[in-house]
Amino acid sequence: MYKFFVENSQINEDIAIITGEDVNHIKNVLRLQKEEQVQICNKDTSKSYIAKILELEKDRVIVEILEECLETTESKILLDIFQGLPKQEKMEQIIVKATEIGVSGVIPVKMARCVVKLDDKTEIKKVDRWQKIAQVAAKQSKRDKILKVHSVISLKNIYEKLLEYDIVIVAYEEEKETTIKQVLQEVSRETTKKMAVVVGPEGGMEFDEVEFLRKLPNGKVVTLGKRILRTETAPLVLASVIMYEFDEMQ
Repeated sequence: MYKFFVENSQINEDIAIITGEDVNHIKNVLRLQKEEQVQICNKDTSKSYIAKILELEKDRVIVEILEECLETTESKILLDIFQGLPKQEKMEQIIVKATEIGVSGVIPVKMARCVVKLDDKTEIKKVDRWQKIAQVAAKQSKRDKILKVHSVISLKNIYEKLLEYDIVIVAYEEEKETTIKQVLQEVSRETTKKMAVVVGPEGGMEFDEVEFLRKLPNGKVVTLGKRILRTETAPLVLASVIMYEFDEMQ
């Protein structure tokens, strides 16, 4: 069943109005007809519903809400990725796959070895595009929440933000002792509700950057194994392992 997102203002009792690009997708791409059922999700409440198409108009689709979906597709743990700003196609890939895995947010981070350099105007356009990609991916993977793509931030400005998490896992190719397995074995499944992972861009993080993050009281610098992972691979591996360990993929 196809899924579409609406805002609270688009729902009035048992009637919902789908607008925007989804109208063309429903009418001309999917070619859905009256009486066919779709799933709609309220972006403001994350509640999902089964609905029936009543009318297919020029610039909107009117549906009747039949019942609420009681089961959620969202994870019990909030997981954010702080991603060293990679090249455009890699960032898009990370956002799509992170959405599918169940990640809550992606925060692009300016680091010393970032190849991509964005001015303020370009940053706004990029984040807007990335957010649209996240919404499309959320529909495809039937998420109840759209992954949030945050504004680009510099590494020196993320310290206070990272203190908000129960644990921060920093992936570093030069770490030889502490493994992700060891760290997750020590993490309480009962009290840990909010986690972050930090991954460098192409070329990884510089030593000083890692040492800066190592000072976090809730931070753990880990190795991801003997092989070097690409910047677009590492966050997805970390996210998958964390979701598995927290019983999200069993």
